[in-house]
Amino acid sequence: MRLGMFMMPLHPAHRAPSQTLQEDREAVILADELGFYDVFVGEHLTEKSENVTNSFIFLATVINDTKNIKLGTGTSNLSHSHPTLIASHAAMFDHLSRGRFIFGISPGALSSDAEALGMLAEDRNKLFAEAIDVILAIWERDAPYDIDFPGNRFKVTTAKTSVPEIERGSMYKPYQKPRPEIVGTVVAPFSKGVIAMGERDFHPLSANFLLEQWLPSHWTNYAQGKQNVGQVADPSDWRIARTIFVADDDKTALRYGRTEPNNPYRYYWKLLLKKMMLSKRHAIFKTHQEQDDSELTEDYMVDRLVICGSVNKVVDDILALRERVGDFGEIVYANMDWVDPVLAKRSMELMATEVMPRVNAAIGASQAKRGAQA
Repeated sequence: MRLGMFMMPLHPAHRAPSQTLQEDREAVILADELGFYDVFVGEHLTEKSENVTNSFIFLATVINDTKNIKLGTGTSNLSHSHPTLIASHAAMFDHLSRGRFIFGISPGALSSDAEALGMLAEDRNKLFAEAIDVILAIWERDAPYDIDFPGNRFKVTTAKTSVPEIERGSMYKPYQKPRPEIVGTVVAPFSKGVIAMGERDFHPLSANFLLEQWLPSHWTNYAQGKQNVGQVADPSDWRIARTIFVADDDKTALRYGRTEPNNPYRYYWKLLLKKMMLSKRHAIFKTHQEQDDSELTEDYMVDRLVICGSVNKVVDDILALRERVGDFGEIVYANMDWVDPVLAKRSMELMATEVMPRVNAAIGASQAKRGAQA
């Protein structure tokens, strides 16, 4: 099982972006040093608690300070820009990073972003679907382009102005062939979009927002999409994000991860619950449809959505998660605001150097035992 990181740390809005952006850069650089496989960085335009307005720009600042970690947009909000821009920027980033790029995509869910862009009434899911078709066509085709899908608002051509002998009218193709890995973050239980991911060989990342009981619905739909195109789903393509805090002892883990009033985990889930309730999407936190909103308290959130403890406890919790939801390829560690930088960095260190080796040793032993019994 790989170890990745997802960055939507929800910094307190009063903190200076110059400080929080540097803190987030430190987190990515540390993750690279510790051997994390990848990092996904989100983006919003109009949310002060979320400091990255463009994930490409942020990730570009860590290319030369990292060596191995794959750098993923998490996500690039495709409804916000013309697909020609995104295709060109993503391909250029892939070259700058020499293939250490994962193209994480989504429609862009924040309504205040849509309002600021003058597109509040637009169907962003439709824009997303149209945009990804055009982006892939740009990467697959050669100039002069004549991209005109029926019903798609985005038409891309350079036929009138193309000058082949000087490559005018041409656009970057990605460094990776035929294209970078494409990952979609999945938030809703039973999401039908995951079926389309399977059909198109995009890979799902199940968000840390979801209660554990809803995670198997993502794999079921992804496998269905693969089956629809005559393929078999590979569990290594499935990423599951969880909110995790590891400490040297259970007492510290419980204090900083759950009970202490000012800990970053309580702040994160309190704010995220408020955001989801404002957008009428808080049903993802419920154990059943009829559950009353009043039950969604701060304690309810951290108790169900934060894995915290000493190394042994977190190892047991991850293995138990895998037993309940099925095999998956990557556990994605959700990064928080560094209220206590020492504890935050120690958690990442323990996760990479202690938790994951033990998790993988246990998985390997279990697989070997099953093989011997077969």
